[in-house]
This record gives sequence, C-alpha cells and structure tokens, in this order.
Amino acid sequence: MQAVDEEARHADKMRKKQAARDKIMASKTQEKGLLIVHTGKGKGKTSAAMGMVVRAIGHGMRVGVVQFVKGAMTTGEKTVFDAFPDHVEFKPMGEGFTWNTQDRARDVATARAAWDEVTRMIADPAYAMVLADELNIVLRYEYLPLDEVLAVLTARPEGKHVIVTGRNAPDALIEAADLVTEMAQVKHPFRSGVKAQAGIEF
Repeated sequence: MQAVDEEARHADKMRKKQAARDKIMASKTQEKGLLIVHTGKGKGKTSAAMGMVVRAIGHGMRVGVVQFVKGAMTTGEKTVFDAFPDHVEFKPMGEGFTWNTQDRARDVATARAAWDEVTRMIADPAYAMVLADELNIVLRYEYLPLDEVLAVLTARPEGKHVIVTGRNAPDALIEAADLVTEMAQVKHPFRSGVKAQAGIEF
C-alpha cells in the first residue's frame, strides 16, 4: 500500500512539473542567431564548441570553423570534419602560441588573416554557424582591435550563430553575448605530469 501511495505521489508531482515546464516552454517563441562564448580556465571550451558543430551538421547546416593559435599540429577534429566538406569548412590558421613564434608582428598578421576568414564566413549566407576558436586568446594579446571584432559580431546577419572560444573573454564580449559558459578547472592531469594526449586534447 505504501509503495502504491509513493507511486501516486510521484506521478502527481511529475504531472505538476510537466505542466509548469510546458507553461515556460510556451512562452519561449523567439528564434535568433546567437553569439555564444565559451571561456574560463577549465578544459572543454573547444570540445563543447565542436559538439555544437556536430549537432549543426546533423541538422543539415553548413558550418565554418576558423582556429586562431591552433594549426601547427594535426587534430582529430580536423580529420573528422574534413570528411564532411559539404557541411564544414575547417581552417586551422594559427602557428602556435606567442611563446612558440616569438614574433609579435607575425602573430598579428596571422590573427588578421584568420579574422578575415571569420568575417567572410559571417557575411556569407551559406554558413549557418561560424566557430572562431581561440579568438579570445588573440584579443587578450591585442592582436586584433576589440572594437572591430565586436562590431562584426554584433552586426552579424539575423539567424547566424557565432561561437567564440578561449580563456579570458573580454568583459565587452561577455556583455554582448547571448550565451556565455565559463569552464571551471577542478582537476587536470597536466598538473600531475600527464602530457596532452590524442583524443583528449587534440
């Protein structure tokens, strides 16, 4: 008898939750292109963005991916997305971190070339989503003017989704964004002497 009563209470509670949820969902009628920012010190910013790229592909959307900083090494995601050229244009355009190149002028020129690709993809109606991976890094080092980047991102065509990743997102970008996620690092194997591994970091 007690089990029956508990089941009835549970069912009643879930009916009320469903009714409340349905009411909330009914009020959400707007659809728009989103400016999405993944930032924070924790791992997973690019990984989460790549998951959105996969999801978009599954809906038949065309996606443009431009990687700032990254590009000096082959990644698993590039190999996968290169198999879907009709759905993804994947362009790793970085040459490594500034301590790798040790040439600020070259870093600025590389960032500018990558940003030109991002602006092209944002303007092109063929792309439903554009990922500017590690753009926050080049903004932090002031390789690109923040005002220029914000102007392009906030004036993007209606319906265009743009994802920006990287640590230390500028406050102005966070303010302009529709969705911001901060990855918090709780534990990382690198601190225990474990190197970056294929399938996990790249």
